[in-house]
Amino acid sequence: MPRYMLIMRGTDETNAAMMASIDEAMAATGRFIEDMMKAGVLLAAEGLDDPARGVVVDFGGETPVVTDGPYGETRELFGGYFLLDVATQREAVEWATRVPAVRGSKIEVRRVAEADEVPQDSRA
Repeated sequence: MPRYMLIMRGTDETNAAMMASIDEAMAATGRFIEDMMKAGVLLAAEGLDDPARGVVVDFGGETPVVTDGPYGETRELFGGYFLLDVATQREAVEWATRVPAVRGSKIEVRRVAEADEVPQDSRA
């Protein structure tokens, strides 16, 4: 069955709104995860740490430049993901509409490419 990633995208504002009611947000997320587990579609789910603790490796020049977080002018931040094993993109979208996200957040739905879809090294 195809795999789809529901990518949680937020902003500084949506992250702050979630943190303001973190206990409620975690409880709602826990119930959502339980629903996906009962339906047999959840393969993995992970949230990411505060972006201020991250590092950016920028390949914009001749050599990579490493910068400590926060990310500066980034408008959206990748906050975590759910990896689902569902039959169709439509089913993945249906699950995405149920994510307990705060107002202003976005969920990006992307199919995970299968190994036979990725170009293989021809030097075998």
